[in-house]
Amino acid sequence: MLTLVLDTNILVAALLRGGGSARAVFRACLKSQYQPVLGPALLAEYEDVLGRADPFADSVLSPKERSEVFDGFLNRCRWVEVFYAWRPNLPDEADNHLIELAVAAQAEAIVTRNLRDVSRGELKFPSLKVLTPEQCLEVFPCPP
Repeated sequence: MLTLVLDTNILVAALLRGGGSARAVFRACLKSQYQPVLGPALLAEYEDVLGRADPFADSVLSPKERSEVFDGFLNRCRWVEVFYAWRPNLPDEADNHLIELAVAAQAEAIVTRNLRDVSRGELKFPSLKVLTPEQCLEVFPCPP
């Protein structure tokens, strides 16, 4: 099964009205078509963003429903401990943990809307792809 790191912006987009391809990737994770991975830093970031009201002003889901969907997602995630800080030196220091988690999990890709920053690190991992949700669905199509 394909192992992915989902950036927080994908989680937020999946829970908003319309959701589009971010929701399709998120659903594929819920259906065990992709294996999402999670570590301490990403979990803390997810919980922080889900605790805010502003990003979800346009959501059709109530806070309780979002929490239930998130719990279902967590149930599908594989927990990965990151023992070594690679520090790929991304333009946004707060994104370094995504690369570190992907390397520790031996993930095939990071799915994000922030391609520009996440793929610009000084330390390169040639086998790790950084993809938008649309690219993810194209490169790694889900079974029907």
